Amino acid sequence: MLKKLPNAITITRIALIPVLVLLVVLRRETAFTAILIGSLLGDILDGLLARALGACSELGALLDSLADTLLLFVAACGAWSFHRAELSAHLAAFALVPALWGLENLAALLRYGRLSSFHTYLSRAAAYAMGIFVGFLFCFGFQLWMMRLALGLFVLATCEEFVLLRLLPVWTADVRGLWWVLQRRALRSGP
Repeated sequence: MLKKLPNAITITRIALIPVLVLLVVLRRETAFTAILIGSLLGDILDGLLARALGACSELGALLDSLADTLLLFVAACGAWSFHRAELSAHLAAFALVPALWGLENLAALLRYGRLSSFHTYLSRAAAYAMGIFVGFLFCFGFQLWMMRLALGLFVLATCEEFVLLRLLPVWTADVRGLWWVLQRRALRSGP
């Protein structure tokens, strides 16, 4: 029963997406912020629990990727809706994140017929940095250095994912990163 908890958290995150959209439409920033931060913390918790409980699964990886994708887009919409004045001076940088995320998802769908679900260390670091930036934006205000750090990590992580899409002929969930994939390939090919 406990092994189902990570997927239950992820499904809850997915179920909260329409609520977040409604809160943006109704201009309820405080409620949006509370649910968004809860969802961001849920993203960390579901992955930690899945690994700790030995409950990592293909379904869990796919659900997590879907929840992450939906949450990224609704967080971007909420950030733009509620903090347009602060973000408009950085529109190109702000728009880069959903654009790159969308391109990587499209490439994964074309390559594998599903979202990539690589969950590399670099993509986790980028997600944490992005979550901290967004949470800080909603709770305390805009910080340029946080945005730049999150954006830099995000661009690096997305570049890594594009390379992984090229290198991995079949869908593989929970890849640690490019270095490990290259190391595995080198071991297989031998001296």
